[in-house]
Amino acid sequence: MIKKFFPLIVAFIVLAPLFFVHSCANTTEAPSGGDKDTIPPYIVDIKPLPGTVKVPQKDLRIVFTFNEYVTIKAAGNIFLSPPQEKKPVSKIKGKSLIVSFEEELSPNTTYTLNLTNALADNNEGNMFPGFTYVFSTGERIDSMYITGLVQDSGTLNPVKDATVLLYKDPSDSAVFLNRPYAATKTDDWGFFSIPYIQDTVYRLYAIKDEMGNNVYDPDTDLIAFTDSVVRPVNVVNDTIYELLKFDMKDTLECLARKTEYELCLFREKPSKQFLKNHKRIADRAAYISFNAPNVWIDSLWIRGYRPEHIISQFNILQDSLELWINDRRTPPDTLHLFVNYRKTDSTGVPKPFLEHLRMAQEGAKPKKRYVSKKDIKHEDTTCVFTMKVAPETFERDGFRLEFKYPIIWAKFDSLKFRYVNPRQKEFRGEFRIERDSMNLRCYNIIPSVKMQKGFEYFLDIPHRAFRDINGFYSDSLETKVSVPTDEDLSTLNVTMSGVDRKIIVDLQAESSTDVLRNYIIDSDARLVFPYLKEGRYSLRITVDGNRNGIVDAGSLLEHRQPEKVVYYKLDGNKYIMLPKASEIDQTVDFQTLINK
Repeated sequence: MIKKFFPLIVAFIVLAPLFFVHSCANTTEAPSGGDKDTIPPYIVDIKPLPGTVKVPQKDLRIVFTFNEYVTIKAAGNIFLSPPQEKKPVSKIKGKSLIVSFEEELSPNTTYTLNLTNALADNNEGNMFPGFTYVFSTGERIDSMYITGLVQDSGTLNPVKDATVLLYKDPSDSAVFLNRPYAATKTDDWGFFSIPYIQDTVYRLYAIKDEMGNNVYDPDTDLIAFTDSVVRPVNVVNDTIYELLKFDMKDTLECLARKTEYELCLFREKPSKQFLKNHKRIADRAAYISFNAPNVWIDSLWIRGYRPEHIISQFNILQDSLELWINDRRTPPDTLHLFVNYRKTDSTGVPKPFLEHLRMAQEGAKPKKRYVSKKDIKHEDTTCVFTMKVAPETFERDGFRLEFKYPIIWAKFDSLKFRYVNPRQKEFRGEFRIERDSMNLRCYNIIPSVKMQKGFEYFLDIPHRAFRDINGFYSDSLETKVSVPTDEDLSTLNVTMSGVDRKIIVDLQAESSTDVLRNYIIDSDARLVFPYLKEGRYSLRITVDGNRNGIVDAGSLLEHRQPEKVVYYKLDGNKYIMLPKASEIDQTVDFQTLINK
């Protein structure tokens, strides 16, 4: 652990070099033949002294003198709180860092200047562990502090270099318009402390500040906020563990720090509604997309077509709409689409607005009266579809059939499902058809038989089983799949109890944030995750508050937090270890987990 090298008292400033005289390489060049210098630089003098009050508001220069030559590695990490519009100006002169300010400082204000992760020695690149310098333009130094943790709302991983903001203004508009009363950056562990603040109430936010301006921009930044105002209850002193500087590689020391507040960063869904994009992707197909989800469309039509000739489908967020024309007539070169929807006006209020879109197919060649057969591709006259089947998920999801265009005629009873055992004896099997509720062009064909190792499973689609909106028939196809036979694969069985609301249970591998398999349940259930390789896996559980089957972000202006995410932990460990060729059973009490 590397502790705070430089408290606020003058005596320690004078004695600091003596503490290191036996252990630090205080040279600008490594001694010939000696060990490599691994000792970070340290401060031997500061002018004005830390804790100085009544400093001038103009032309202030702060000089930090080190025991060796240093270089600025990240000027952006020389962070002033409260921040100014212009960042501090820093330069190196000899063994000193000189910091000045381009703007006048505010009167009667306590400032902190943080040097964490900003400097390194000139020879070996040993990073200066950091120091928080405090001064005031008034007659006293404010003495309170708060601590906390910033993490990602979806993964619960700590977020490094998030900007934490304190506002005295209680209105949520302040974070959009003004710079904060105080601010700081999170460290490698997502931890933050804001020392030397007044004893009053604040609004507390965290942002991933892409523009570096200490103001929330919803178009680019992530945000987190507390549900209520905060008030500091702790007083700064030189022995406060949470205010010391640590080696970020020292896991135990860093995790031992106590936090008062936890903030979960999320990306807000845009609130300003307008039609953002449109495109014609084929003769009879187009799409339109909107800036914000849950668009309110009063009416929609295409010139020259009756409403029953238009097939439409929203995506799950309802911010994008696919359109198809179910009409055999040759469509015009330009489609005229009219969309009557609620658009956000200049005052932020949604008002009815009629948009007229002219959509010509990009790259389309002029239509010829006569077309040579050699210019016609097979897919130009066929009902095109794809068949996807994964051995690992076949037992649950079956065969997934997706068409390029919506189909207007289908003969599902002509499909044949069969399977062959290891002795090559063939059997016929039953199946059911499930249409994807979010994609009208997709169907899942689920066999009714229990899958067995060593068996081969076939789905036969005969010629002309389907017809699409273009009037084309489908080709025949045979698809074969076998369940995995690797004897080293394992199964995780999860018994969920105490489930009293709709939740999403995701299985993730340690090496990836991708979801391997998931279940959506609203009551107690036994969940089976088969065919898993040896390794460490986590169970992420999301409370699906609006029951839409996805993890929803929060809203600052609506004071709505992102949907709550928790990870199942076994003996405090986020990961479950699966040995090879094993079957592991876990019981998860949802009530205990969610109320921790």
